[in-house]
Amino acid sequence: MSAPDTPESVRILVADDHTLLREALCDLLRSEPGFEIVAQAGNGEDAIRLAAAHRPDVVLLDIEMPRNDPPATVRRLLQGDPGLRIIVLSMYDGQQLVQELLHLGISGYLHKSTGRETLISAVRSREGGGELRTVTVSVSPDSLRAPQPAPDSAGGLSEREAEVLTLVAQAMSNRQIAVKLGIAEGTIKRHMRNIFTKLDAVSRIDAVNKAVERGLLPQPDPPRRRF
Repeated sequence: MSAPDTPESVRILVADDHTLLREALCDLLRSEPGFEIVAQAGNGEDAIRLAAAHRPDVVLLDIEMPRNDPPATVRRLLQGDPGLRIIVLSMYDGQQLVQELLHLGISGYLHKSTGRETLISAVRSREGGGELRTVTVSVSPDSLRAPQPAPDSAGGLSEREAEVLTLVAQAMSNRQIAVKLGIAEGTIKRHMRNIFTKLDAVSRIDAVNKAVERGLLPQPDPPRRRF
């Protein structure tokens, strides 16, 4: 009598800086037959290091973590193991980043509001033979539309970058902006680097002024006088 079919074992590394969420996700995955959690990481650098040490089949990667530049992290993970399946699991699904990471070769991009069945299916999904590659995407439709030209050829800002710079114009620090937006401070620093490059700015004030001059941000309100 033949043994019943059992799911092929899938070794998983979970990378997320929110400890409770990461542990809850690991508990969910452990409840599935054939899933094994081989490592957990709380930042991008640890994700790369632990992937090299444990050689997982799948990395579930949150992009808004400390010490994590998402495209660079994806490149380094795939350089270390070209057969690795990377599934991004994030609250952020901005068009530019989604399309860039899909182009780099991730196997899935899931919004954290996605259902359990979609997540489990994405983790179990295997690449087919030849040139066929299965990619699971569960994000807003805008994230998959063809990119629109930047509003200013000398330095258009993404929606998230404009949001960050608007808060910079309100004299908020990187830490304060990160708390307000619910993302990692390292992500804010990455956005600021991109903003400085696009606007050819040398300081936060310079970036705000140039963005206002180019119509990328509204004119800030003058400070209120105190009597």
